[in-house]
Amino acid sequence: MTPPPSLTVDELAARAGVTVRTVRFYGTKGLLPPPVLGPRRVGHYGPEHLARLALIEELQHQGLTLAAIERYLEQLPADITAHDLAIHRALVASWLPEDAQEATREELERRAGRALSEQDVDRLAAMNVLRRGDDPNVFEVDPGILHLGVRLLDVPVALETILAAREVMLQHSRAAARELSRMFRDEMWEEGSLREVKSLSAHMQPLVVQALVTAFQRSLREELRALYAQRSVE
Repeated sequence: MTPPPSLTVDELAARAGVTVRTVRFYGTKGLLPPPVLGPRRVGHYGPEHLARLALIEELQHQGLTLAAIERYLEQLPADITAHDLAIHRALVASWLPEDAQEATREELERRAGRALSEQDVDRLAAMNVLRRGDDPNVFEVDPGILHLGVRLLDVPVALETILAAREVMLQHSRAAARELSRMFRDEMWEEGSLREVKSLSAHMQPLVVQALVTAFQRSLREELRALYAQRSVE
């Protein structure tokens, strides 16, 4: 069950690694749903807001304009969960840390929203969410997948299984990206200039990612149904 919204705007901004002004700006643009109003009309945010901020950050990292991000988010279901938002982000981005940010242990735990044991840190390091430096209290952190990694800490699945799943996703997503790029290249390259091809690619990227997410979710549901049916017979 998804926990109820409990983060203040300051806590949400700290967890997401953005400013309060950015959170409010995204809210006014419709990129972020309004908070749940509590006593004294204090706004509270939940996991869906945090996951959406991570997705917005990754889409920006991939070069999408604010208008393109707005179009992308408009296509998402109104009741989309934090889990499904994380799937969108995972398919947009690579699991490998690229633009790592330096963080102290205190900053890391503030971004994670919880205390982290040495075992937790080792698990995050194995998932390439962070890297240890010479100073045991300073880390290089991939902010884009930090929250996904922290959520995986509580999943009752062996680390080896999570890493194997990562390799499967990387292998198949790269194969799909390579084949789709080849198809678009063959279709468009001779027809227009490099600028036109880049413009069309930027427009197509959100649509392709959404198609991949939808196909993955449907395939996963079908596989799980088949598994449940098999187990019920046994």
